[in-house]
Amino acid sequence: MTENPWETDEQYIRLTMWFVYACIIYSIIGFSWGALMGGIPEFRRFVDERMFGKMIVLAHSHINLLGWVEMAIFSAVYFTVPRLVKRPIYSVGLMKVHFWMHNFGLLGLVVFFTAAGLIGGMSSLHMPPDQVEALVRPWLEMVGVFGSLVLLANCIWGYNIYRTAWGWNK
Repeated sequence: MTENPWETDEQYIRLTMWFVYACIIYSIIGFSWGALMGGIPEFRRFVDERMFGKMIVLAHSHINLLGWVEMAIFSAVYFTVPRLVKRPIYSVGLMKVHFWMHNFGLLGLVVFFTAAGLIGGMSSLHMPPDQVEALVRPWLEMVGVFGSLVLLANCIWGYNIYRTAWGWNK
């Protein structure tokens, strides 16, 4: 029986597993974060009642959605599509770019959402809302920058999968 390229390409297998490992790490972080927010009354009140406290909830939800869920989906699709179309992934290099760009963007999103939540929440104790808004705005702009990296990474993933599957029935 002839070996299939997706079974012998060590770099492809390694990168697919990186997505699996990232999924596991992000799920543990996200689940722990949620348990802390729910289990520590002071923390729960902070995110519920302070100005911009909800940004911390957004950081938590992005860890879960873009980290745990998306990484699981990416690894499953990277594993499945080459086998369905009986050809190797279009570009292992794009897989690597996708992995690092997505992770860098996600971590930036989480850091800046969290910073905005903490800075906004703490400063709302002694500053008027318009000043808190001005203080938090640059942090949220950085969320947009890192969110754009995640979007670009997802487009790279989509392109790589599309090119892998294109013309599969010919």
